[in-house]
Amino acid sequence: MVEAKMARRGGKTLTITPELLLKAYASGIFPMAESADDPQIFWVDPTERGILPLEAFHIPRSLRKVIRRSAFTVTVDTGFAAVVDGCAEPAPGRDKTWINRQIRDLYIALYREGFAHSVEVWQDGALVGGLYGVSINGAFFGESMFSRATDASKVALAFLCERLMRGGYLLLDTQFITSHLERFGAIEIERDEYQHRLQEALGVAATFYPAGAGTSESVLQLFSQTS
Repeated sequence: MVEAKMARRGGKTLTITPELLLKAYASGIFPMAESADDPQIFWVDPTERGILPLEAFHIPRSLRKVIRRSAFTVTVDTGFAAVVDGCAEPAPGRDKTWINRQIRDLYIALYREGFAHSVEVWQDGALVGGLYGVSINGAFFGESMFSRATDASKVALAFLCERLMRGGYLLLDTQFITSHLERFGAIEIERDEYQHRLQEALGVAATFYPAGAGTSESVLQLFSQTS
């Protein structure tokens, strides 16, 4: 059984299981750790939440060219643990990671149960980028992404959004906003508005494996009306 210890509350240590983690996401909170070396986990409930409205998602022209050239091979759910490990690596502007061993184990358990997914980006047989997140009905909670090659994480995001749109998802939760995500249409909303959108998304059925998704042509075709 996979479980992790939560930061102390009132002198007590709580245990987080994959089942409890799903309930937390469904209620609008998510876990983090201070660093990879800190075994404790705490809940986060931002007053302002980052989301990427799928209907407003757009691909910059420069990225369209990259996708059209098929410079990368993109897969889903073929290297989940490797993607999590990639997200845990130090990166420019990020010397430390919040992904500790307990968090890694919890998300791998969710993946094995079908509630977490990854998008992998490959180049010449090497994993050069990707992202992962949690899926509950029509809500997808993006956790982290990484890139070892120029544009690799951007390609992963474009392929994810195409899959979510074709699969009937209503919410892509990015947790926080970055300049990287703003380029694609991400916005911040108040907690009450987020809760409304979350409950709406949890009430619909969606699939992470829609027919016709996952090719450069299908991504560009779906977002052909945006720029």
